[in-house]
Amino acid sequence: MIKAPAHFAKRVDALFSEFSGPEMPGAIVAVTENGREIFANAYGLANINEDVPIGRKTIIRIGSQSKQFTVLLILMLEAEGKLSLQDEVQKHLSYVPRLEYPVTLTHLASNTSGYWDHLESMFVCGLSIFAPSDRQTVRDLIARQDALSYKPGSAMTYSNAGFFMLSEIIEQIEGATFNEVLRKRITGPLGMCDTSLLLRDGLAMKHLAAHYTKQADSWIQLGWGIEFGGEGGMVSTLDDMLVWQQNLIDPKVGTPEVYERMATPCVFDNGATGFYGLGLRTDVYRGRRAVGHGGWVAGGRSESVRFIDDEFGVVIIANNDQVATFEVARRIADIYFGDSEPAPIELAFGRYRQEGGPDVFEIVGYNGVPSFLSSGGLQGLDFGRQGVARPENPITDLVLSPRPDGKIDGTFCGTPRVYAPLVANGGAGASLAGRYVNKAQGLEVEIDGDAQRGMFHLRSDLGAMNAPIVAADRDLWFLLQPGTEMSPGLSWKATLSFTAGGFEINSDFVKKWRFTRV
Repeated sequence: MIKAPAHFAKRVDALFSEFSGPEMPGAIVAVTENGREIFANAYGLANINEDVPIGRKTIIRIGSQSKQFTVLLILMLEAEGKLSLQDEVQKHLSYVPRLEYPVTLTHLASNTSGYWDHLESMFVCGLSIFAPSDRQTVRDLIARQDALSYKPGSAMTYSNAGFFMLSEIIEQIEGATFNEVLRKRITGPLGMCDTSLLLRDGLAMKHLAAHYTKQADSWIQLGWGIEFGGEGGMVSTLDDMLVWQQNLIDPKVGTPEVYERMATPCVFDNGATGFYGLGLRTDVYRGRRAVGHGGWVAGGRSESVRFIDDEFGVVIIANNDQVATFEVARRIADIYFGDSEPAPIELAFGRYRQEGGPDVFEIVGYNGVPSFLSSGGLQGLDFGRQGVARPENPITDLVLSPRPDGKIDGTFCGTPRVYAPLVANGGAGASLAGRYVNKAQGLEVEIDGDAQRGMFHLRSDLGAMNAPIVAADRDLWFLLQPGTEMSPGLSWKATLSFTAGGFEINSDFVKKWRFTRV
């Protein structure tokens, strides 16, 4: 292939041009070919206040890339006979509720368990992600869940809770902290000296970058109040993550068979093949197999991906949440392989609702092309497959295709769906005003307002939330972020849909959270 000619470097640099100015956070990136580094560059500052540039040894949060390390540790314990991925979760963790169906460790590691994402659960329970909380809080949230989102193995929704549970199992079996086990079994043997679990934002660590988000025209440092585990708490450097990526190719820790198993996509109950394996995302992008994982955490984003048949790799770590690392890694691959951007298919702008279901998305114009908006936020669309579009998102298994009648055919985790346009400014058939409870979780909700808009007031022993709601359909409402208004291009946090005795909350990460009218 190429050896990073000037035009390649110039085009990759252009992807990070936003961070070339003064007083900007940024990112660091490396590109590999046949296991050899052919390009690397750093952009922006590790700490704006101190005017410290980002470098290869800058320690930055890698977020959900932690999940692959967690799964590798679980597989190591399985190889030693200390557990089985076919074990039910309750064999190891008594606080986890056994609900409608059994859930195994395989379900946790493949995001197919149906357990709710605990970060989303915090929001619904009125506990801000910025408020101090500990691991016991997460255990309590998991213990209170009273229904699964779906039958385990039938679908995939991203759940940090599953990997939190796997972290707990590792610590319980090993009788040591996750950090200690990680160092003993993986990072120590590989010489990844700057890679570890950073339990909480705000802890002091040499060479640790500040992490930033953007508000209006200003950068502010961002930190969450939660205590992290193997679901997303690791920090690393560019050099260490290159060592890790090379280990996936030529293992010194683990085996080729283990990494092949991690990269093998799950197969749903309906026989369809997904894109998430065990702690690794595996997909076909423009005809090329791509394996890796990304991360998104307070003020940080990351991506590590290998095009395994082409022996091409990209690693990106950013100390801000404005770099769309998953999409940027794909643009670097497009440059490398000489692929041109496919022409977008015709998707009419507007909101669409799943026929017979609560899921909603919106097709909006962003940077001149159709883009995908849901409760999970705004993403681009991948038009690389003939006649279809997919959200350019590492955690959404959805394929869309327009129909002549204005509706959109969809396939979610291999199951066909139809999405129909929602009438602009549509009103609900009746007001949701009233009082509701979820007794199992100690939640009380009072809703006021009319058939068009209102306020959602939630109280629990964990916190409180007062958020606006806006009618989306005759039996469907948008629940917005507190303090926001509904406007074009603005994501909603979840939907509220009528049930026989009340309503239920649904989002990209939580399904069937039910409330009963008092």
